[in-house]
Amino acid sequence: MRNVLFLIVLFGQVSLLIAQESNMDNAEIVRFKSMINETSKATVTIQSNFTQYKHLDFLSNDIITQGKMAFKAPNMVKWEYIKPFEYSVIFKDDKLLINDSGSKSNVDLGNSALFKKLNELIINSVKGNLFQDSDFSMDYYKSTNYYKVIFTPKDEKIKSYIASFILFFDKENANVLEVKMVEPSKDFTRIVFTDRLINKPLDNEVFTN
Repeated sequence: MRNVLFLIVLFGQVSLLIAQESNMDNAEIVRFKSMINETSKATVTIQSNFTQYKHLDFLSNDIITQGKMAFKAPNMVKWEYIKPFEYSVIFKDDKLLINDSGSKSNVDLGNSALFKKLNELIINSVKGNLFQDSDFSMDYYKSTNYYKVIFTPKDEKIKSYIASFILFFDKENANVLEVKMVEPSKDFTRIVFTDRLINKPLDNEVFTN
């Protein structure tokens, strides 16, 4: 359960990308999904800084953490928290590798269908490639600054942990600008990406614990 909660906390105040939104029509959705698919296929590595905002109703201020994210195809992701504490999490080969200020542990996600699914959702959220997943209903929006898609889970087990994923996309290159995950309690986590590098060399050693 502790590890399920971590996956939820990972993914989270109203978006900084505030703008007037409208629904996308069918033709716009087709073009947008095509752009996302092409971007996703062409993405081999991603390196980015991030700021994470964790909103809990019982707290007057969001919990803010900062760090670095690294992705390498097909399925390796590292979240390295730097401020205000040092903590890293690596998703690799159905494993969750945790380094809590030098205290290391490994969790086998492959033994749990739910863990495995949450792992896939996190990886696909980083790439922006959730559109082929039949486990979601999707609502599409646009503004002058971004595209936004709300993914609502259909699976009851997933819904018990995740009410919705909200992804914001750059209108020019379809990169993910921000990920927001809303919990059933309405608490949420928001991750804003900055200084993104695409397809730059990334050694496998980065994904060792």
